[in-house]
Amino acid sequence: MKFTDGFWLMREGVRARYATEIRDLRVGADRFTAYAAVKRVTQRGDTLNTPLITVECFSPAEGIIGVRTTHHAGKAQHGPDFALPGLDPAAAGAQTRRDGTVTELTSGPMTLRIDGEGPWGMAFLDAEGRRLTGVDIKGTAFATTPDGAHHMIAQLALDVGENVYGLGERFTPYVKNGQTVDIWQAYGGTSSELAYKNIPFYLSSRGYGVFVNHPGKVSFEIGSESVGQVQFSVEDQSLEYYIVAGPTPKDVLARYTALTGRPALPPAWSFGLWLTTSFCTSYDEETVTSFVDGMAERDIPLSVFHFDCFWMREYQWSDFAWDPDVFPDPEGMLARLKERGLRVSMWINPYIAQKSPLFAEGAERGYLVRRANGDIWQWDLWQPGMALVDFTDPAARDWYSGKLRVLLDQGVDSFKTDFGERVPTDVVWHDGSDPERMHNYYAQIYNRTVFELLEKERGHGEAVLFARSATAGGQQFPVHWGGDCFASFTAMAESLRGGLSLSLSGFGFWSHDIGGFEGTPDPAVFKRWLAFGLMSSHSRLHGNVSYRVPWAFGEEAVDVARRFTLLKHRLMPYLYGAAAEAHRTGIPMMRPMLLEFPDDPTTRMLDRQYMLGPDLLVAPVFTEDGRVEFYVPEGTWTSLLTGETVTGPAWRHETHGFDSFPVLVRPGAVLPWGADDQRPDGDWLDGLTLRAFGPAATAAATETVVTVPDLTGAPAVTFHVVRDADAVQVTARGTDRPYRVVLEDSGTAGEGAGTVRVTAG
Repeated sequence: MKFTDGFWLMREGVRARYATEIRDLRVGADRFTAYAAVKRVTQRGDTLNTPLITVECFSPAEGIIGVRTTHHAGKAQHGPDFALPGLDPAAAGAQTRRDGTVTELTSGPMTLRIDGEGPWGMAFLDAEGRRLTGVDIKGTAFATTPDGAHHMIAQLALDVGENVYGLGERFTPYVKNGQTVDIWQAYGGTSSELAYKNIPFYLSSRGYGVFVNHPGKVSFEIGSESVGQVQFSVEDQSLEYYIVAGPTPKDVLARYTALTGRPALPPAWSFGLWLTTSFCTSYDEETVTSFVDGMAERDIPLSVFHFDCFWMREYQWSDFAWDPDVFPDPEGMLARLKERGLRVSMWINPYIAQKSPLFAEGAERGYLVRRANGDIWQWDLWQPGMALVDFTDPAARDWYSGKLRVLLDQGVDSFKTDFGERVPTDVVWHDGSDPERMHNYYAQIYNRTVFELLEKERGHGEAVLFARSATAGGQQFPVHWGGDCFASFTAMAESLRGGLSLSLSGFGFWSHDIGGFEGTPDPAVFKRWLAFGLMSSHSRLHGNVSYRVPWAFGEEAVDVARRFTLLKHRLMPYLYGAAAEAHRTGIPMMRPMLLEFPDDPTTRMLDRQYMLGPDLLVAPVFTEDGRVEFYVPEGTWTSLLTGETVTGPAWRHETHGFDSFPVLVRPGAVLPWGADDQRPDGDWLDGLTLRAFGPAATAAATETVVTVPDLTGAPAVTFHVVRDADAVQVTARGTDRPYRVVLEDSGTAGEGAGTVRVTAG
């Protein structure tokens, strides 16, 4: 929200008070509190009839400095609040230090410095004492607006050339400088500033992050009100934010996700190809079977079949009852699909239509959200007379889970948790939550309820969602997909921007509707999107008014779908290793280039390419004629598809057929390559090949450690790869099974168990 009218004036009716000078500073062993006057105090009379701003500084976890600014502390707090699994002030190791008028608070590599003399301000320093950002003279304030609302305001300085990223899955420009961003869940598709996944966290190119610990609406002005500042504000009496230390962007994400929760590891089968019925299409078991048969006849391995909305009766979503006129034998149908090795996903949402028998049941038991006068909140948008399940009530969560458990007993494996953004604010919640704070947070308890049910019923490591809405901490319940995008190249690119922004907001796994959701894609769009989708974390064919089976777009589309599905399966030993890393560290599978190359200035603006895991550069093609422009960082990279080499740093301009696009292997990488191209969850050690890509860095030996996980994500075998100018020696630890080593730059290979030595040339 903007409060000023240019540099000198305030907007009409706005009155702001800014922290001006410290009047008292109380220092403890691991925290301090400053009391800031909002005007210069020159005599005792200046202390009367004027507010103070209380500024508490502390460390919620190692390497994170928290700041809480408060005007009136007596406001009742009704919640909800973000659950922070990594909140541990006792283990933060924070210490204070005073030197004259200067007071410092240090946690890990970050220090907050404040000077008790002179104008108000704070500086956040890295381990070398370099200022990362700071609070300047107008950086701590509160304001009242003409409608009587009270806002707490903070500003953090932007350095010259500093870029800001993240703030959730945003489809606007990737670099957020110059934008106004409201953290407020909305159902807006992928072509507007509205977002399904709003995360009050941003990452700076200078190697720090900022998390605003407020689940309600947070308004960000990123160099857009004051061009040298990131401003954020909340309509409240208190504002709490955390500065997260680096020094690298990966370090920032690791600390942030340790605080807010690391993503669960999705099961390996979920990384295969998903096919859905699409949304508004007509389908029954015969249709479903024809799709499955068609994929098998065309040798396109399929892992998951998804039933979208109309598996239920019209006007009755979501009551979790199969439409008997369309699916008279759901248990038998699911059993037949399972016999073919398929997993099954079902569409659900948290709304209950009035025509559904569950409406009366939920109303009688008090499980539906109500207005202050006791009426059930209802409207006709989406479903007629629909109501909203009150997930703040434990009994309502159990009731909802019980309905889903019936489907699990029938053989369902996963749920697409759609919606969760249309949450009213003129209601009363069972647990007394503040409706404004609950609007964003609802997505968290909705997805957590379903995810925890899957974990309980299917076992640890088998739970996976296809979720659309999320807030901070939502990364714990993967997978998330990008929502409703158009079937166009433009929408394909905006979807990728959204995914990259989400990955820099702490989310390890992300997907999108291959071919676009709205409308029917041109065959060229569909084929290009197939390649992109199958080189993403998760891969799903889905649409709105038309089917997304590949043969509907021509035989070449069938060939493209087959080629990249088989490729993804062979990459699974590598990809699941990257997934396990995301689970352990919070570093996403699909990585913006700046994550891997933070010291290369060119990577800071790149939003049409990414790293898939640490070693694969992926540059989707967004044109029908195959022309693509992408950037190659330093070193000699190798095309995974053709074996050709490319030397960077350099911009590349290439033209690719539909069966190809830039997928480059990082210099010196060793890719574990599976032999089974038919399924994502096979025995990866059976016929495993280690593909060592050159050139060798120097005559001196270099060592690379390659870990191949098992289906739980735990290390199954670790390979130590030592390479010099003449040879590669590989030692396997954890298994005596045979494997193969191929030197991609010389064409030589060796096979064996234990230790294998391959000589170049």
